Amino acid sequence: MTTPATRAEALHLTGERTVPGIAVENYWFRRHEAAYAALLPYCADATVLEAGCGEGYGAGLIATTARRVLALDYDVPTTEHVARRYPEVAVARANLAYLPVRDAVVDVVANFQVIEHLWDQSGFLAECRRVLKPGGRLLVTTPNRLTFTPDSDTPLNPFHTRELAPSELAGLLTDAGFTVESLHGLHHGEAVRALDARYGGSIIDAQLDVVMGKLPGQAVWPEALLADVAAIEATGFDIHGDDLDASLDLIAVAVRR
Repeated sequence: MTTPATRAEALHLTGERTVPGIAVENYWFRRHEAAYAALLPYCADATVLEAGCGEGYGAGLIATTARRVLALDYDVPTTEHVARRYPEVAVARANLAYLPVRDAVVDVVANFQVIEHLWDQSGFLAECRRVLKPGGRLLVTTPNRLTFTPDSDTPLNPFHTRELAPSELAGLLTDAGFTVESLHGLHHGEAVRALDARYGGSIIDAQLDVVMGKLPGQAVWPEALLADVAAIEATGFDIHGDDLDASLDLIAVAVRR
């Protein structure tokens, strides 16, 4: 079994992806895991294409309920890691501009924390529509631009090309030939709000204060902060449709027309 240490060595922590089992990454991992858990029912007994699988933990979760999972990523070390770590998942290297799948053969396309990395978001959504069966679902999660990079047109994360506000995501999906079935937001739940209060109003800012300006893996974390971050669970986040503009991540379910 791959240990957290070897995962970190194989998949360098650059800020482009998150990796499970790494204490300093746990806030982001659990935040993303919460979205996977919320959308997992849509994958039950389905043929699922995960477009942009990263470390593969999400594809592994989807495989617990799906009939079949094909996970795609552009990075060769990543796809090799996924093949070793998650043998229940079929994996292939692919550019998401051209999905290597025939027309109308997939029940669900999952795209979690990926669309903000793409240069041609509309072209990617057209590809998703092409491979989905009529009535198939596209599951998308992405940072909410209004809260992730609120004070600049340039994304804070250097790996992001374009972040989206709720109305912008809904418009992209509609224009690409989808009906938006639901658009929800992820928020800090009670447990993580308690950490916000403990750290001057924002556990996110407390983490950024440690890592900003440091090379990946080189920041020195205060012991108490690291322990609090490492203890966060996916249940510490809430997902609902209220106060969407204030949400941290957007979580959309869209149906192919």
